Amino acid sequence: MNLLYSNDRKAEYPPSWYAATAHVLDRFATLQCDAKADVCVVGGGYTGLSAALHLAEAGFDVVLLEAHRVGFGASGRNGGQLGSAQRMDQEDLERLVGDDDAAKLWDLAEDAKDLVKSLIAKHQIDCDLKPGVAGLGLSASEQRELHDHAAHLSERYGYDQIELLDEDAAHALCPSPTYKGGYLDMGAAHLHPLNYALGLARAAAKAGVRIHESCEVTGIDEGQPARVQTVTGTVAADHVILACNGYLGGLNRKVAARVMPINNFIAATEPLGADATQVLTRDVAVADTKFVVNYFRLSADGRLLFGGGESYGYRFPSDIAAKVRKPMTEIFPHLHDVRIDYAWGGTLGITMRRMPYVARVAPNILSASGYSGHGVGTATHAGQLMALAIQGQAEGFDTLARVPAVPFPGGPALRSPLLVLAMTWFALRDRLGI
Repeated sequence: MNLLYSNDRKAEYPPSWYAATAHVLDRFATLQCDAKADVCVVGGGYTGLSAALHLAEAGFDVVLLEAHRVGFGASGRNGGQLGSAQRMDQEDLERLVGDDDAAKLWDLAEDAKDLVKSLIAKHQIDCDLKPGVAGLGLSASEQRELHDHAAHLSERYGYDQIELLDEDAAHALCPSPTYKGGYLDMGAAHLHPLNYALGLARAAAKAGVRIHESCEVTGIDEGQPARVQTVTGTVAADHVILACNGYLGGLNRKVAARVMPINNFIAATEPLGADATQVLTRDVAVADTKFVVNYFRLSADGRLLFGGGESYGYRFPSDIAAKVRKPMTEIFPHLHDVRIDYAWGGTLGITMRRMPYVARVAPNILSASGYSGHGVGTATHAGQLMALAIQGQAEGFDTLARVPAVPFPGGPALRSPLLVLAMTWFALRDRLGI
C-alpha cells in the first residue's frame, strides 16, 4: 500500500485547522515533459523547500517535485513546536558520539532554531511565531530529571533561556492536575506549521525554483547525471536531494531500512473563550514526558490544539477525534464534553535513536529524514545543510551524518510489528507510571 494515498485525497490538504486557516498558494503545475536541472529535490516539505530555496539563492537551477501539494505531509500537519537541542537528549548524545561531536550537534540545533526565525523574518512569513515551549513531567522524579537536564544545558553549553517550574509554578502555567513540574524554554517557539511551509514555498518560487505539484516520483536512476522519473516526465540532474521523510516508499532501500513511517494525530477543539485559561495561562506550547508524548498549545483563535496517540499500520483510525480525546481528557478532565471541530492525522518518519538520518546515499544523491517529531527546526536546517554540502561546504552535514544510524531489526518487512510490540510496552509503562 502506498502511504502517499492511504489516508488522503490526491493533491488535497487534510481537513485540519491548519488547512482551514492557511494562506494557500495557487497550485503549481505538474511536470509535463522531460527537464534538466542542476539539482532535483524530491519532496515539498520543510527539508525540500529549504534546500531548494538555499540552492536557488546560491545560483543553482533547481526543480522540486512534490507528489501532492507543498507542505502536504508532516510539515503541514505537526504540532508546530520549534524545540531546542536535538531530539535525543544531550546527555545521551555525549555518551553516543563523545563530547566534541555532541557540542557540535548542540550548536547545529541552536543554528536550526535561529534559521527558522531568520527565514520567517527575512521572507515575512505570516505563521504566528511565538516564543516558549514547556517540558512538563508527571511525577516528582520526572520534575527532578527535567531540572537536572536544564542544569546540564546551562553548565555545559551556557544555555540560559530556561525557567525552572516547581509543581505550583507548573500548575500556574498549565492548570492540569497531571503535571508535577518541569521547565519553560523561552528560546524555543511555536508556530502555524502549514503557513510556515507555504511561506517557504513562496520564497523558493520567488527565488526561481521550478516547483511541480501532483508529481509523484516513481524511481531514480543513479548516475551522472541522475534521472528522476515521474509518470509524466523525467528530470536529469547533476545532484538529487531526497526529502521525503515518512513518504519515501521504495525510492531508496538504505534510507527505508533506517527511517520508519508512523502516524500521529491532532485535534482542535471549539474556541474555548474565557475557559482557555483552564488549559494554559500563557501563550506557550507544552510537551510532556510520556514516551508516547502529549503535546498541545492554544491556537490564535483560542482553541486547544492537542496531539496524542500514534499508530503503526498504514491506515488512520476511523474516528481520529475519539483517539485524541482519550489522552486529551486524561490531561484535562474538564474537557470531556468539549466539541472537537477538527481532527487529523499525519505520517512522520522516526529512527531507532530518534536522531535524523542524514546520508550521502550515492555520490550525487543526498538524503535527510527521520526527524522523529522534532522536524520544524531540524528539517529546515537539514535542507540548508544539504544545499551547503552540494556547494562543497559539508561540515554540518558530515557532523549529522556521523551519528550512528541503526537499521530497524528485520528491515522494512518486520520493523512495524516489532515497533508495535515495543510501543505497547512503553504505553503500558506510561499508564502504570513506571
